[in-house]
Order: sequence, then C-alpha cells, then structure tokens
Amino acid sequence: MRIAVFATDDFIPPVGGAEIALGEILKRNSDICFDLFVPKLFKGRQNKQKIGNTTIYRFGFGVPAFDKKFYVLAAPFFAWVKNTRQPYDLAWSMMASYGGIACLFFTGLVPKTKMLLTLQEGDPPEHILKRAGIFKFLLYRIFKRADAMHVISRFLEDWGVKMGFSGVTEVIPNGVDVNRFARKIFDNERTNVRQQFGFNDSDVVLVTVSRLVLKNGTDDLIRALTKLPLNFKAFVIGFGEDLEKLKTLTQEKGLKDRVVFAGRRDHDELPKLLQSSDVFVRPSLSEGLGNAFLEAMAAGLPIVGTPVGGIPDFLFDGETGIFCQPSNPESVAQAVLRIQNEPGLRQKLIEQGNKLAVEKFGWDGIGIAMRQLFEKTSSTRPETS
Repeated sequence: MRIAVFATDDFIPPVGGAEIALGEILKRNSDICFDLFVPKLFKGRQNKQKIGNTTIYRFGFGVPAFDKKFYVLAAPFFAWVKNTRQPYDLAWSMMASYGGIACLFFTGLVPKTKMLLTLQEGDPPEHILKRAGIFKFLLYRIFKRADAMHVISRFLEDWGVKMGFSGVTEVIPNGVDVNRFARKIFDNERTNVRQQFGFNDSDVVLVTVSRLVLKNGTDDLIRALTKLPLNFKAFVIGFGEDLEKLKTLTQEKGLKDRVVFAGRRDHDELPKLLQSSDVFVRPSLSEGLGNAFLEAMAAGLPIVGTPVGGIPDFLFDGETGIFCQPSNPESVAQAVLRIQNEPGLRQKLIEQGNKLAVEKFGWDGIGIAMRQLFEKTSSTRPETS
C-alpha cells in the first residue's frame, strides 16, 4: 500500500501532539510506503529525507509564512507527478489546515483517489474559521470532499459534522508511549532534576507542558499561585508566542521565585521532568484531546484539567483527574489543594489515570486501528465475500 500524506509539519523533531501522533502511526505501519508532503518551515532542513518506510518531501525556503502558501500549490502537483508513475492507494490529510488544502487540491487532480481526513485540532473552532479568512470556503470543502474522517475525540467528531462531513467517522484517540513514560526514574535522578531547576524537597511542583499560547491557560496557572501557599511552584515546559507576556505576568504578580520557565525540551526528556514534579496542571480554554495529559497520567502524576473539548474523553472528575473551570485561577488552586489534602485521592488518581493510559491509549493498539482504517478507506482495498 502507498499513501500520500499531507501535513503542515513533519515529526522531526515533533513540535506538538499531531506531529507526535503522525510519527508514531507511520512507525507502527512499517510495511506501508508513506510519502509525506510538508512545508519546509525551517532553514537547514533537507528537501527530501528518507526515514524507514517514510519519505519526507519539504517545500519552500525555510520561511514559514511563504512556505505554507507555496506548499499548498507545489506539493499537490509534485504528488500528482509521482502518482502518474506509481498510483497512491490513499490520500491522507493530517488536520484541516494547510495540509488539508494541499490534500484537497491533490484529490482534485486525481479524483478517483480516496481521501482520509484526520482531525487533531486543539484551537477553538471559531478561531480556526477566523484564521482561514477569505479561504474559509476551502476549509469547508475539505470536509465535504473527505471519504472518511478520523478524529481523536467526540468533540472533534461533532465539529467535523458541523463543517459538512457526512460519511462514517472513526474515533481513534492519540496515545502515549506507555513503556517510556511509565518507566520509573531513581530517587537521586528526581532530586537532581528538581535541584537543576531550583526546586527543593518541600516544594509542590505544578508542571505544565504545552505551547505557550492563550488557549492552553498557562496564565491561569501562574495566577493560581497567588492563591496557594508559598511552597507551591509552577514548572512551565514549552515555548510559544505568549512567552514574554507570561514572564511579564510573573513579574507583575511578584512570582519570579515561584515560576520556572524551562523552555522547549526534547520529547525524550519529558518522562523524567514529569516524574520530578508533583501535579500536572493545564487549564485549557480549548483542546482537541491533549497528549500532554496522557503522558502525565502514564508518568504517574495526578492531573488537573478543564471540562472542554476532548478532555472529558479521559478525565473523569475524582477518578482519573480533577476538573477546574476555564479562566478561573481560584478554581485551579482549589483543584490542586484538593489533590494534596483529600485523604487517599492523590494515589487513587495516579493509579486509575495510569491504568486508563495503559489500557486505552497505548500507541501499538492505535497503530493497528489506523492500519485498519487505511485499508477500509483505500481505493484499492480487497473485496470481501
């Protein structure tokens, strides 16, 4: 089987949940030939790169604003040329974004090719539509053209239907590398990591891992510290457009000694950073699903999140995590204190959260489910008797 994949970024290194998912799914279907078409985005990246069963083709000059627009025109034509030599069995769009438009254009050139649309979007639907601007009609067209739709949460399934998709939807969540995140670090490693970032044994470290943008609610975590004892501190892992705003907020609230900005960290570092913390907190304003929550659960942390988007698919209040309310720092503080003070709750959340991550969100099972979806959607799938 040969699949043409269109996405806004590749998985080297992964910069978000969608890219992590893409890499994990491709890796776990090693007998399928994937051609991955993406914008170049960064200078120094190779135009063509072969990794296992996947060949990555990058379009542009390392200038994001230009590359994305160039990509949606160049990639479909390039894929069409390759298709004339050896046809693709399936065109797969990773998200309804630039990759979705490129996939739409490709299937316009090769109309008999079936199209699979995956929704991984974490931004609010109204923000996605606003960002599309005058090209909003193309966004709607992606949903109408898709032969099958894969979503990572029920929330995104509902959005897909509202956008015009009328076929059969498969809900297959993102996952977590359970073995890597659940492998316990030694006590001395935990101590060393905490010391490295300025935390001592008496500190309660509230860790968050995310893009530093408004929708992930990092500002509400910082504000929540003003309502918590002085030994409660925030460990902010990630980067994004709101970094300087968050640093300014930290200064204004007098929290310079209680907030550590760790910056962007390699994904391989996350297990030890999570296990060196005490509670995972991400008071999101919107969320497609939330890979970082699943990774924290696998790592053995109790989690605090909001009842928005796809989060209720895995966070059951008082069972696998604690809910706080969006845009409500006091609610964040109350959720954290409940975990720390309610007898037996912390251990219950850790055990049940870890069990859910292992049983439902392992990448191996998700890889198999995606393989079945590829075969079912493919224009060359075998006939059944």
